[in-house]
Amino acid sequence: MPTSASPARNARQKAAGQTVAKILLDIKAVNFRPEKPYTLTAGWASPVYIDCRKLISFPEARQTITALAKAEIEENVGHDAIDAVAGGETAGIPYAAWISDALNLPMQYVRKKPKGFGRMAQIEGVLDEGQNVILVEDLASDGGSKLLFVNALRDAGAKCEHCFVVFFYGAFPGAIESLEKENIALHYLCTWADVLEAAEAGKYFPAEAIAGVREFLQDPLAWSAARGGRDA
Repeated sequence: MPTSASPARNARQKAAGQTVAKILLDIKAVNFRPEKPYTLTAGWASPVYIDCRKLISFPEARQTITALAKAEIEENVGHDAIDAVAGGETAGIPYAAWISDALNLPMQYVRKKPKGFGRMAQIEGVLDEGQNVILVEDLASDGGSKLLFVNALRDAGAKCEHCFVVFFYGAFPGAIESLEKENIALHYLCTWADVLEAAEAGKYFPAEAIAGVREFLQDPLAWSAARGGRDA
């Protein structure tokens, strides 16, 4: 499966991936539609789509995911290395609120476009010069929107070298590498490989839908190009 060069995950991370995958499947946030592909924001054609926004309506599920996010961030970033948590408008805002509360840290949110003028034009909340801020979003496909938010934080005087998402597609090449070039490490809980494994084990979808997704994951670029989406 040609994916971004994501590091090997330890036992805790693998278990977290399966827990999150099952939650997303149970709340019907996972959509399999190989016969009528979705077009993602980045332009890729995809037979699968995740709606992480649904989680705001499920208190127990979001509490579990927040606890898993806290563990991931503390292990791989370090609590002492973070001064604040910033959410990207709009889907990242609730996740940033839950995670900043779990970590007992200040929160900001970042607008997609500046509102007004000056250093803080895209930032809501208090951001002090030199603060170490982790950007939080719901998901990542190719990492492009993350750069927009990180650059806004950096322009406002923050140090931002880490981004956390609940779900990382882990299918399209270059996502992790494009962020690493800008000195941003991507941290995540769950990928499509996790969802496919959980969906197959739990028989959440018909066999033909599972097979269609497996075909996509074997060569996402070719699958996308053949269906009118991006090919590079």
